[in-house]
Amino acid sequence: MPRFTSNLSFMFPEFPFLERFQAAADAGFTAVEFAFAYEHPPEQVAAAAKQAGVEVVLMNLPPGDWNAGERGLGALAGRQADFRTALATAIRYAEANGCRQLHAMSGNGPSANEDVFVDNLTWAAAHLAPLGIALLIEPINVIDMPGYFLTLPDQARRIIERVGHPNLHLQLDLYHCQIMRGDLARQIEAHLPLVRHIQIAGNPGRHEPDVGEINYPYLFDLIDKLGYRGWVGCEYKPAGATAAGLGWATAYLRAKAGSRA
Repeated sequence: MPRFTSNLSFMFPEFPFLERFQAAADAGFTAVEFAFAYEHPPEQVAAAAKQAGVEVVLMNLPPGDWNAGERGLGALAGRQADFRTALATAIRYAEANGCRQLHAMSGNGPSANEDVFVDNLTWAAAHLAPLGIALLIEPINVIDMPGYFLTLPDQARRIIERVGHPNLHLQLDLYHCQIMRGDLARQIEAHLPLVRHIQIAGNPGRHEPDVGEINYPYLFDLIDKLGYRGWVGCEYKPAGATAAGLGWATAYLRAKAGSRA
């Protein structure tokens, strides 16, 4: 049965960020993830997770100047020093809260290119390996993030194979994959050996996964059958109050709670 983590950058927006850890725990989650928490000191983020009793399983590197439209630094020519500074910052936060997975966004715009991305990822994967922290890359759809460099699982596979380091993995968001590629069952089967983390949301709308065109119960059974043992991140925008939309997850969260009893 899949293990679900609550993405606090999307879920529980009715609470201030540091209160979302406890809100997720109260809803039955034992783990959380988030895109960015760099506006808070790492000690505060770690304390919020510890107090709530949840594990932090994934976070992103700083993305550059988000307000100016930057969406990561990994593939941007001329920004290699900024990428290394971003990784150092992410490591401080990861080590403070025990996170063992970091997502490096590729970035967007005309300066993004694959050779730079491969070089940065090669260095970062090797740098993180002795720390026990895995490096992930994620294809993102061009509707939600126009101009993003990394958009398709096949493209991510090529980059991972070019890097050739065992500490670089695929973060497969099925919402993005549905928009860009479709054929989700075959995409999972083809790429699962590279996958370290899965994320979900309903499509269209990026709301709860029980709304829309994706048959998630079928896909959850499939990843179980294929032996996936990683986390499944709930990275969706609740249509209303977050807890009110968790009916789809009740059986899964209850089963996990029972397994800990």
